[in-house]
Amino acid sequence: MNSQLDHANGLLTKARDDFFVVRRLAGEADAPGWVLGFHAEQAVEKALKAVLSNANVVYPRTHNLVMLVELLRQAQQTLPPNADELGQLVPYGVVLRYEELPDDDPPLCEPIWFIDIVEQTLAWATASLEQRD
Repeated sequence: MNSQLDHANGLLTKARDDFFVVRRLAGEADAPGWVLGFHAEQAVEKALKAVLSNANVVYPRTHNLVMLVELLRQAQQTLPPNADELGQLVPYGVVLRYEELPDDDPPLCEPIWFIDIVEQTLAWATASLEQRD
């Protein structure tokens, strides 16, 4: 096994850990939406970075999922099936950890959406790593 694959698998393991938190908290009525969103964003970010790493693509330290998807596109890698939706998670990676939503902003995403988007991205990343193994 090469070090790129080891690093990619390590990132994917951490992504699954974040997804564990999302699944556990999604069933809690009083779970803060921003916490679900943060761990969903982190799981997706790590899954994207796992695929980039395995493809030997250098990526910056960023929480910008749109940028990471663009790096995948430029490297001619298969994109996750939900690539166009991932930008909705970006605010959870930074802004919503520290700030409240203004009253005129849309409500936080539903827990089931967080679960679905992470499940799809993890399945895509897992398949991508298995193809290059």
